[in-house]
Amino acid sequence: MNILHFYKTYLPDSHGGVEQFIYQLAHGCAGRGLKVDVLSLSPDLGDETSWFENHTLHRVRRNLEIASTGISLRSIRRFAALARHADVVHYHHPWPFADIVHFLTRISKPAILTYHSDIVRQRRLLTMYRPLMKRFLGSVDRIVATSQIYLDSSQALSGFREKTVVIPIGLDRSTYPNPDTKLTARWSQELGKGFFLFVGVLRYYKGLHVLIEANRDLDYPLVIVGAGPIENELRSHAANVGLTRTRFLGALPDVDKVALFNLSYAVVFPSHQRSEAFGISLLEGAMFGKPMISSDIGTGTSYINNHGDTGLVVSPDDPCALREALHYLHDNPALAGEMGRRAHQRYLEYFTADQMVDRYIDLYREVIAKHQS
Repeated sequence: MNILHFYKTYLPDSHGGVEQFIYQLAHGCAGRGLKVDVLSLSPDLGDETSWFENHTLHRVRRNLEIASTGISLRSIRRFAALARHADVVHYHHPWPFADIVHFLTRISKPAILTYHSDIVRQRRLLTMYRPLMKRFLGSVDRIVATSQIYLDSSQALSGFREKTVVIPIGLDRSTYPNPDTKLTARWSQELGKGFFLFVGVLRYYKGLHVLIEANRDLDYPLVIVGAGPIENELRSHAANVGLTRTRFLGALPDVDKVALFNLSYAVVFPSHQRSEAFGISLLEGAMFGKPMISSDIGTGTSYINNHGDTGLVVSPDDPCALREALHYLHDNPALAGEMGRRAHQRYLEYFTADQMVDRYIDLYREVIAKHQS
C-alpha cells in the first residue's frame, strides 16, 4: 500500500504540531510495511527527494506565502506524478492551496483528509474560501477529526458528519531521543527541577500573554521553549511585569526538550483560541507523566487533559483562573505527582501511536475498497 501525504510544511524545515503528527503517522505506517511519501514545500530548497528514517521526503521550493498559505507552482506537477503511484492521497486541513491542487490535477485516487483546525484568524479570507473548502471537503472519501470535542463544536464540519470519523493523535515514545546524564545535569544546574514548562511555537493563539500575566505576582520558575513571530513581544511583556524567573530558551533540539520535560514540575498550555485544535506538546507532557494546566477552548486539549484527574482545566484568556491553577499545583506537590501518573496512564490508554496507526491503516483499506467496488 502506497500513501502520499501532502502538506505545506514538514520536517526538517518546520517542527510544528501538524508536522509531528504526519511524522508519527508516516513513521508508524512505514514500520508496518507501507510505502509512505511526504510532499511538502520548502523555503530554501529546489526539488529534492531524500530518505527520512523509513519514508521518503519530496520537497519543492515554496514560491510565496499569503495569509499562512504556502504556494508552489512546481508542486502541482510533482503532486500529480506522485499521486499517480499512490493508493491513497492523505491531505491535511487547513491549507487552501491543497484544495486547488486537488482539483487542478483531477487525481481520482482514494483520498482522506485530516482536519487539524478550523480557520480562526483570517475571517475575511474564509468568506471567500468557504465555497472551495466545502467543495473540497465534499470531494474526499473520508474526513478525520482529531477529537470528538472538536468535531462536535466545528461549524465547518457540521455538514460532513456522515463521512467524518474521530482518530486521536498518538505518539510513539521510542521516536524521542533519550538525553544522557551529562545533558540532564547541565539543564538541572541551569534551571533547577521545580519549573513550569511550555513547549511550542510562539504564536498569537498560544495564550502566552495570559500566562505571563497569571505569573505576574507569583513569579514561579517558568521555562518557555520555542521560537515564533511574537517572541520579542513576549520577552518584553515578561520584563515589563517584573518576572525574574521566566526563561525563554528559543527553539531547541528534541533531546534537550525531552530533558526539560523530565526535569519540569508541570506542563502549562494556555492556548486560548480554537486554532489550537489538539495540542501535541500537551500530549507530550502526558506521555512524560507530567500534570498539566490547559484552557477549555472546546478542542482536543480538554480531551487530553481531564480536569481534576490529569491536571487542571481553566477558562481561556483568564489570568486570574490560570494564576489560581499555577498556585494550586505549586502548593500541592503530592497531588501534582498523582495527576502526572494518571496523565501517563491516560496516554497509554488513548494516545499511543500504535493505536492511531492501526485506525488509519483500517481507514486507508476502507477507502481503497470503496473505489474498487
